[in-house]
Amino acid sequence: MSGRPGPVPGSSPAQAPGAFKASAPQLALAIGILAVSSGSIFVRFAQADAPSLVIAAYRLGLATLILLPLAWTRHRRELLELPAAEWGWLAASGLFLAVHFATWITSLQYTSVASSVALVSTSPLWVALFAWIAWRERMTPSLVLGLTLALCGSIVISFAEAHTAISSRPFLGNALALAGALAVSGYWLIGRRMRRRLSLIPYVTVVYGGAALALLAASLILGQPLAGFRPATYGWFILLALLPQLLGHSSFNWALGHLQAAYVAVATLGEPIGAALLAFIVLGEVPSALKIAAAVLILGGIYLALDRRPAGKTGR
Repeated sequence: MSGRPGPVPGSSPAQAPGAFKASAPQLALAIGILAVSSGSIFVRFAQADAPSLVIAAYRLGLATLILLPLAWTRHRRELLELPAAEWGWLAASGLFLAVHFATWITSLQYTSVASSVALVSTSPLWVALFAWIAWRERMTPSLVLGLTLALCGSIVISFAEAHTAISSRPFLGNALALAGALAVSGYWLIGRRMRRRLSLIPYVTVVYGGAALALLAASLILGQPLAGFRPATYGWFILLALLPQLLGHSSFNWALGHLQAAYVAVATLGEPIGAALLAFIVLGEVPSALKIAAAVLILGGIYLALDRRPAGKTGR
């Protein structure tokens, strides 16, 4: 006997790779959701020693430094041949991403993890609306219904968390999280456009790098310290770069090469669930029955919204 497993009864060897390829974008989204859910926990620990803008700059800067050698050695020609107009879109995407992280990370100083993440995850509403206005992307009934349920769940979580906010200014934190949702919507929409023209590695390298430079400039202008932190704080910076940024956001950006922007953005609504669970385990933030009911709404909305076929696109 060869020791190799035989084919699954009722299927041909060619079917399994094809099925895996068809489900790969959804698998990437699942991995991305798990990875980004850890981001708010790492941020909370880092905020004990570092300003929010600096945390964001380190997160994106370290991710860029890790990606840069690969982007330059394997995708240099692709970047050099990119038209000048496309570089403008990349710069805009990086700016949107910088604003997203600046506002969202700062929001965690004023409101709870579940409330902040739930509000920043309302980006699918803005993505779907803007994509319909700009590109006439079709909004199917299942997507609309799933989006509505998921957003209702996110809003319920936000209000349920209001009385457990970590500061006396929870509405400021909620407003900053909502601003982060609007900013990341621009990032998703531009990413959908650019991922049709550019491979994943060069795209995220340039965008992450541009966002890091913008955040670094803002930190310098505001006179915030860029060094002198405790060793553990640098460890949180590294974890933020590796897990939620490189693994999480890059998985989402890879999926954008295969799926519509609204589809990817709706999938990210799974982040409030993961973040709330981690906040309960690590930070002791106990979810109420209302929050659990809201989580069920979000999961149900994601299931309905993702019950669609990926938009045809050759990924790279």
